[in-house]
Formats: sequence, C-alpha cells, structure tokens
Amino acid sequence: MFPKFSLRSMFYGAGGGNDIQWCFSQVKGAIDDDVAEADIISTVEFNHSGELLATGDKGGRVVIFQQEQENKIQSHSRGEYNVYSTFQSHEPEFDYLKSLEIEEKINKIRWLPQKNAAQFLLSTNDKTIKLWKISERDKRPEGYNLKEEDGRYRDPTTVTTLRVPVFRPMDLMVEASPRRIFANAHTYHINSISINSDYETYLSADDLRINLWHLEITDRSFNIVDIKPANMEELTEVITAAEFHPNSCNTFVYSSSKGTIRLCDMRASALCDRHSKLFEEPEDPSNRSFFSEIISSISDVKFSHSGRYMMTRDYLSVKIWDLNMENRPVETYQVHEYLRSKLCSLYENDCIFDKFECCWNGSDSVVMTGSYNNFFRMFDRNTKRDITLEASRENNKPRTVLKPRKVCASGKRKKDEISVDSLDFNKKILHTAWHPKENIIAVATTNNLYIFQDKVN
Repeated sequence: MFPKFSLRSMFYGAGGGNDIQWCFSQVKGAIDDDVAEADIISTVEFNHSGELLATGDKGGRVVIFQQEQENKIQSHSRGEYNVYSTFQSHEPEFDYLKSLEIEEKINKIRWLPQKNAAQFLLSTNDKTIKLWKISERDKRPEGYNLKEEDGRYRDPTTVTTLRVPVFRPMDLMVEASPRRIFANAHTYHINSISINSDYETYLSADDLRINLWHLEITDRSFNIVDIKPANMEELTEVITAAEFHPNSCNTFVYSSSKGTIRLCDMRASALCDRHSKLFEEPEDPSNRSFFSEIISSISDVKFSHSGRYMMTRDYLSVKIWDLNMENRPVETYQVHEYLRSKLCSLYENDCIFDKFECCWNGSDSVVMTGSYNNFFRMFDRNTKRDITLEASRENNKPRTVLKPRKVCASGKRKKDEISVDSLDFNKKILHTAWHPKENIIAVATTNNLYIFQDKVN
C-alpha cells in the first residue's frame, strides 16, 4: 500500500555513504522572539495524499499549505509547501450558564479522504467541532438578466432582452466554508477527534466521555463511553486520547491518565463501558516515585497504518503495542530518560504536564515524537537505531543536513554534546506529522512550522 522506503539506516550515520540524511527544507512563521499567544501552533496534520498540510493555532485559525508540483528540471527536487488557504475556524465564546470563557484554540484537525474536487476537514476547539469545505473557484458567472455586474438588482420592467449568463475565467480563489457545526455535546474539554474508516461517522472524546457522530447529523450524537462516577470525588482517572482503528470500523481505543489503553468493540453493546482489551504494563517497583502516576499518563495514542500495532506516548517514553498482546508493549523507546532526575523541577514549572504527540512514517517502520530544546526524536523499529534532531533557524539554508544532537546526562561533557542543565524547557516540540507517502516531516516549534525532508542523492 505504501512505497518501500530505503530506511536501512534512515538516520544520518557517521559513515554516511547510503544513509538517508534529513535536510532543512522550509520554515514558516515570524522570526520575532516576542511570540503572540494567538500564533502558537496547537496541531499539525497532513491530508491523506500528503499534498496538503494543515496547522491550527491558539488564535482559532487554520492555515493550509499546499505542496507545489515537482520541479520538472530537477526531477528529484520535491515541491515546497506554500500557503493555500487561511481561515478563522473558531472564535472565543462565553458560556453564560457556567460563567466560563471558551478558548478559540484549535485542539485537533482531521482530514476526510477526498471524494470530489473539494477537500473536507474537521477542526475542534474545547467544545465545538466544525466540518469545513475547502474548494477552489477559477470562474465567475457574468451576464445576469436581473442583476447589474456590481450585484445591484435591476427593475424587472426595464429588462427588454434576455441574456444567457456565461462563465468567465478569474484568478484562482480558495474558499473555506463551514458545512456542519457539531455543538453542545461535551461538558468537558474535547481532546480528540477521529474519523472512522467508514468515512461516515467520527468520534469525539473529552475528559470523561466519548461521543459518536454521523458527519451529516449535527443535532444528536451517541454517547459510547462514559467514565464519569456518580460522585465526582471518586474520580481517579480521565480520558486523554481516543482513536478509531484504521481498517476495522467497529473498533476504537482510548487512553487514560493512569497509563492504560482500552480497546472497545461497538458491536458488543451500545455503551462501550466494558472494554474488550486492556493494555497495561506492570509498573517497575524500583522506579516508583511521587511522580510515577503523572509521568505514566498517556498524552497520545496512534494506530499504525497497517492496524496491527498502536503507539502510545507518555512523558518519558514511546511504547509500541501489538493488538494481540495486552500485558506489555512489544517495543519501548526512551525519549528523554535524562529528565528522570529533573522531575521535581519539571513539576514546579508545570512542564511535567506537557502533552507530547507522536506519529508513524508511511510504512510504520519509524516513529517520531518531540522533546524539549526544540529537539525531536526518531526511532527506527527495524535497526533499533534512534536519533535526536533539532528544529532551529541556525541551519536554515535549504538542503542543509541536520546534525544529530546528543544530550549529556552526567559526567564529562563531550565537545558536541549539550548538558541537561542547559536545555530550554520553554522551547518544546509537542506536535509533529509525517507525510503519508514520502520522507517529509512537519515539526511545530512554538510559533514556527519546520519542514524537513530526506536528502535525495
């Protein structure tokens, strides 16, 4: 289904003969050090072909980038991503019943597969999900009988001849229009939306409930998971993420703040309070500490494209689970184990509650996730090699090969290493996305979007 990547050693290696090397391609966003809160990127998502890349920000805007057609002269040079459409998806609101402000921040964007000339995507803030249609227009009608060219209506009694309206070419215009608004179904903040493989329904999850929607019906949804206890003082865990299986339309998973993942089958009952499978790794007693429960909370869950595996991200690690094995993950990758000794200060500055996302490459052989200091990590599942790269403006000449970064946890620091104490915890990469068919990745730093690609020899 996906092209085979030459990922024998996808990472930048010392010998470097046949290794694929990651190169800087583009950076989007302002250079200023003063970052406006509204400009902070809150989600990044490629569409199913990889031709479009959408970002959402804290100001409620969605910006869509389109990949230019490949350069015919340099056949190996892949097209850059340029702004295709920008629109205001959500506005700030106020809930007068609860005296609560509802932020406009875009929490998630999910693309629907393309069925006609238009594109459709779902975007959500804390409370309201919207279905947007993005369409192109390059012709306009002219020669109305009852309207002047400037839009004013004519007096019908003055019309003496009938004209046939015609379409005339015009500059390409990309329009974004809201086709459906799905509101008033969540008491708590929405953290996930996921489109079903039947492409007719989707789920939305908040802290305590998961709802199932039909894309055509806005006035009702079905509650399929409800973990709210009768007495809120007995609340021990919340839902942190949820996703539909990529091929099996009756199966979905949701993760919890206690580090467990529950797989549910909608064929079993209308309310999926009883899970079919519970994925949980027994805790290592030697690592038990005050922070154990906080760092075991799962911030993201993603099925592999094949549907055989799922990946979860907690504060310090990425885990790959085989859906056929519940008692422990088949692979565990340490993202920034050197922070284990720094959990106390990370708790004090609230960084310990940061929610890092993770993503698969197109062939499910490499996984990627973010870290601090604008570092991001990749793990090759076949070779078990991993790499740390940095999204920085310092090496932003096109096709500049990214140098691997190393963090020195203790002892004597080598020349190219960076000390744990000098990491900048305000610079963090929470949102990353991988092109579904090519080695092109999008990485969001605070208010900049970096695009990297492999160096094609």
